[in-house]
Amino acid sequence: MTSVRIATRQSPLALWQARHVGALLKSHHPGLEVSFVEMTTEGDRFLSAPLSSVGGKGLFVKEIEQALIDGRADIAVHSLKDMTSELPEGLVLAAVPEREDPRDAFCGTAGQTTVDALPQGARIGTSSLRRSCILRSRRPDLEIVSVRGNVQTRLAKTKELGLAGALLAHAGLKRLGLEHVITEVLSADVSLPAVGQGVLAIQCRGEDARVCGLLAPLEHATTRVAVTAERALLAKLEGGCTVPLAGHATVSEGQVHLRGLVGRPDGAHVVRGEVRGPVAKAAELGEALADDLLSRGAADILRDFARRPGSRP
Repeated sequence: MTSVRIATRQSPLALWQARHVGALLKSHHPGLEVSFVEMTTEGDRFLSAPLSSVGGKGLFVKEIEQALIDGRADIAVHSLKDMTSELPEGLVLAAVPEREDPRDAFCGTAGQTTVDALPQGARIGTSSLRRSCILRSRRPDLEIVSVRGNVQTRLAKTKELGLAGALLAHAGLKRLGLEHVITEVLSADVSLPAVGQGVLAIQCRGEDARVCGLLAPLEHATTRVAVTAERALLAKLEGGCTVPLAGHATVSEGQVHLRGLVGRPDGAHVVRGEVRGPVAKAAELGEALADDLLSRGAADILRDFARRPGSRP
């Protein structure tokens, strides 16, 4: 009987995602045996400091990818937004299932329901430089409090610290059955999503034809086009350090609409742009938007951020 081992982080959301992929695989391949290799990553262990100061989002995936490289697992399941633009040699992004809602969600406390209605100087929790930048550009009076950990931990800390609310990904809350804590879903016009937000990334070894074949039915073509554009934008903008940036693509009638953003952490300077073009040119559109943003001030932001004390490549 055919079997596969799925590597995953141990957080409730990561386990939900891995089990979801396991269920999808079994629905397409009756009789398939699925087991899980649960791991704790460096990103899970260092919760006392902002993610940007301890090495960035790649800390959530490196050890799981190593399990693939070492042969301890056959498949890895990640949130695509946790992945850097470059994959380790030998690994491929074998499938991206259909995207869940990519928007950010505000979870207000003590009667607070929307970001715009928050009182002057309200304290908001988030662990994301992107969300902090967008919030501060819209409401410079707000105080941002770093809140890290799994979804349940961040919601609990929001209440413990007496914050007015927290910003989290709608997709994660929905997958965990926590939509009831959402008081406002922010449109992409207000809070441009992170690259890959709402998308599950399924990795395997490129040379493993058996596993690649098992994963093929999980691929969603429209989602692949969108993330191809977004990750091309990310690849050109990353610049070797963690910066507040966003990128979100939609696909309709054979056309890609990609929007991007690069900003200073305090939200004082934000560069935005957008491009449209055919799906066949998704990667080129991402690169073109990156060039446009860089030419209009993003290069200065990237350069300044790289010089900051504590910035890490």
